[in-house]
Amino acid sequence: MLDVVAIGEVLIDFSPAGTGPMGNPTFEMNPGGAPANCLAANAALGGKTAFIGMVGDDYFGNFVLQALADSAIGISGVKKHASVHTTLAFVSLSADGERSFSFFRNPGADIMLRLEDVDFSLIDHARIVHFGSLSMTDEPARSTLLAVLEYARDKGKTISYDPNYRPALWQDETTAAAWMNKGLEYADIVKMSQEEMALLLGIDADDVARGAARILATGKQAVFITCGARGAYYAAAQGCGFVPGFAVQAVDTTGCGDAFTGTVHYFMQHHPEYALERVVRLANAVGALCATQPGGLPALPSRASLAEFLTEHGESL
Repeated sequence: MLDVVAIGEVLIDFSPAGTGPMGNPTFEMNPGGAPANCLAANAALGGKTAFIGMVGDDYFGNFVLQALADSAIGISGVKKHASVHTTLAFVSLSADGERSFSFFRNPGADIMLRLEDVDFSLIDHARIVHFGSLSMTDEPARSTLLAVLEYARDKGKTISYDPNYRPALWQDETTAAAWMNKGLEYADIVKMSQEEMALLLGIDADDVARGAARILATGKQAVFITCGARGAYYAAAQGCGFVPGFAVQAVDTTGCGDAFTGTVHYFMQHHPEYALERVVRLANAVGALCATQPGGLPALPSRASLAEFLTEHGESL
């Protein structure tokens, strides 16, 4: 069995890498995409994962496929599009490592995934099926994703969802909120930022307890609201609460939320004896570690790195 199968976007993040000889900004090519980052975090801890998606039949697509394989992510479900290029994103970073994105995706290969491209045997062998909202911005990926989610639900799979709001990829905020809320209908496990919670629920971003409780009441197994470096709030049948984060010198926060989600997936499956509060603390640690390195997928820490980091903070794995 596979711990997690993710469906959605895998792309190239061009991350800031200083300046070139002419004094202009330079960018380093990194593999990325939220669902892929999530799988990489899980795989780095020892989980077994696979990806369903599409890249272009181009240099960037081949680079991404190799990076997924190098991260021990199964790539049999990734198809190549003959004429549409791999999606590209250029990342801008603020002084504290917070990121914004400029996308080259009109279209990009990730939104060209059709139902006939999907290997449903991967869903059959998955414990968790994970997705984000960016496959819902355009057709045919939107209809493909919804059909896969229907299939996964009919098969009794646990479905995990991260809305992962990217304003530049939506027509407007109202459209985004409508489709992102549609995704919530399928989810058993939900992870979102406090800003995404505010967008979807129309409540204050700081009222995470109220937001998590409202989502949990719709029949979810667990809800996680991340609050940046401060930590994360969780809610489930067994309890709820806020778990503080770790203070680090942030370099790039691109993959931190995905690192959190992948860690939650791993420990919920491989250590069901762990209280959810401890799982969130470990996820906060992996997210913090991710922030100390540039890029998304390449910044995800190994299990050994996590253990060492926890030891430095007087905790254990």
